Amino acid sequence: MIHQNEKTTIHQINIMRQFILCVFAVLFVQCAGAQKANSAKGSYTTKKTATGKAKKAYEKGMDYNISGNNNKALDEFAKALKAAPDFIDAQIQWSSIKHYIKDYAAAEKGFEKVMAIDPTYSPKVVYVLGLAELNQGKSAEGIEHLKQYIASEPKNKILLTKAKRRVAEESFGAEAKANPVPFEPKSLGNLVNTTDQEYLPSLTADESVLVFTKKIRGQEDFYISKKVDNIWQEGIPLTDVNTPNNEGAQNITPDGKFLVFTKCDSRKDGYGSCDIYFSEIKNGRWTAAANIGSPINSRDWESQPSLSADGQSLYFASRRSTGMGKSDIYISQRNTEGKWSRPKLLSEKINTKGDDQSPFIHPDGQTLYFMSNGHPGMGGFDLFYSRKQPDGTWGNPVNLGYPINTEADESTLVISLDGKTAYYASDRVQSENNTTQKDKKATGMDLYSFELYPEARPQPVTYVRGNISDAATSEPLISRVEIVDMSTGEIHAAVNSDADGSFLITLPTGKNYAFNVSRPAYIFHSEHFALKESKETNDPYQLAIELRAVPEVITASAEIPAAALEKYKPTILRNVFFDTGSAELRPESFTELNKLKTFLDDNPTIRIQLNGHTDNVGSDTDNLTLSDNRAKSVFTYLVENGIDKTRMTYKGYGEASPIDSNETDSGRQANRRTEFMIIGN
Repeated sequence: MIHQNEKTTIHQINIMRQFILCVFAVLFVQCAGAQKANSAKGSYTTKKTATGKAKKAYEKGMDYNISGNNNKALDEFAKALKAAPDFIDAQIQWSSIKHYIKDYAAAEKGFEKVMAIDPTYSPKVVYVLGLAELNQGKSAEGIEHLKQYIASEPKNKILLTKAKRRVAEESFGAEAKANPVPFEPKSLGNLVNTTDQEYLPSLTADESVLVFTKKIRGQEDFYISKKVDNIWQEGIPLTDVNTPNNEGAQNITPDGKFLVFTKCDSRKDGYGSCDIYFSEIKNGRWTAAANIGSPINSRDWESQPSLSADGQSLYFASRRSTGMGKSDIYISQRNTEGKWSRPKLLSEKINTKGDDQSPFIHPDGQTLYFMSNGHPGMGGFDLFYSRKQPDGTWGNPVNLGYPINTEADESTLVISLDGKTAYYASDRVQSENNTTQKDKKATGMDLYSFELYPEARPQPVTYVRGNISDAATSEPLISRVEIVDMSTGEIHAAVNSDADGSFLITLPTGKNYAFNVSRPAYIFHSEHFALKESKETNDPYQLAIELRAVPEVITASAEIPAAALEKYKPTILRNVFFDTGSAELRPESFTELNKLKTFLDDNPTIRIQLNGHTDNVGSDTDNLTLSDNRAKSVFTYLVENGIDKTRMTYKGYGEASPIDSNETDSGRQANRRTEFMIIGN
């Protein structure tokens, strides 16, 4: 008989036994599961465990792969997979080749098989699978796999960086495609675009002359087209500049008379693989190409120059060791002696660790367009712009957006003077005008234009074009032309007119400018350009300037006969200003008065009279007094700046000598003027 206490003990033992059995059962299941998992992980074939036909086919496939025979390599890897369907390395190699030859759908399926065999076998598989999906437009799946790759913290930092960049690009691209910018490219016509390759356009300020690079049977040369009745004419070789070597990546100045460009493999006068050269028009012809020299050119690659409208700043791309990435954008400044400074790397806002190339500085001097694969974009090379800030630094680059930029590479862009039209080359736009024969398919790069949307436009720019001649003989004169920014007193542009007396200078709107033309032994000429209020850029200034020679009779007689001086009319000082009703000179007048002082210093034998005039607003007496006081203010300024007072006199004429109607605002403005005239020796 069993006592109660003994029953209790036996019951407890049985419970304990059952618990131990249960724990053992659980542990067994867990261990069995772990063994099964370990067994599964090692159950597939690898390049180390492969045998027989699978191994032999894999090794032959690797040999073909190394030699670049993709088709035979694919066949051998397929044989290896037929012999061993779970051969994970063979599947990776087969899928990788499919991805390389851009059969992305097959590559995706192949990498998915790898993931099914073992998702942790090679982290790179997840990365390339993501790329294969993205290349098919499967953005969500591709981004998800790239994020998985990033989260795995791979040891390959290069691929990690690329993965992060691609995720950023896809995010940017999705946003850009959801908000496309206006873009309607138009071919430049079948006289310019042919079955050969045309690219790298540049054009003059008036958009009448286009220079572009053309490749024929591997040879790059310059061609020039002129616009007649709004139609671009057939491109003609620029034979004075072209050589047996390759020329390209050119930039023509707004006046169409100076060309900077890239020339490669020149053993005669080259510094490196590619250098920057220039040519200019002299006596109606382009000069032979000349190397721009050191310090711009070096032993490294220099290319893609862009010259500022004033000719004083040169932007270009280079691969020199001082850069931030593979290629970077530099700037060199020309000093008063005409020498170029040591190139300076543009800021890190522009340059990246990637490739930053093809700068184009718009004639506004404030907006830089360039191509880059280092800034967030659609993929490959995208086009960007950056604006110069008030402190002189460059602002953050702005992507020009989709569909101007795509997943393909976009190349050089140039913008018209008014900022409304962009010119570029593309091989992805199909048009019936791509070729000279409409029944042929478009081939290669062709030139296009499109209207640039307002947000991406530069500051509007107009220009002044003129011819300078002798007032008496009508012979053209080489003269000095200066334009001064009246808000700063700094010279905006200074050029010499050509032998035919012609010149062209660009003028960004939003400022007022003083314009002066001078030549030794001639009386200088001035104009005033009020662009503080925006001016239509399609209505440029056209000037015919006649300079009057200083009368030779002055050197022979102290008293010049009235008949001799009659043809020497007063010279209007168009940049001398006073506040309303005041005779106090405004500071912006000093540039013009200093020009008059220089003229008097250069011609020490002459005497002048300073004349003041008003409109007819107010009383005759008040106007006479005001005009006299204003003439006196100019007289006083010149005396205080070193001109002998015995060489000058002054007189006010009030409203008595108008040169325009007093019935209009513009007429009254013209009548309010200060002049000087030669009166003797």
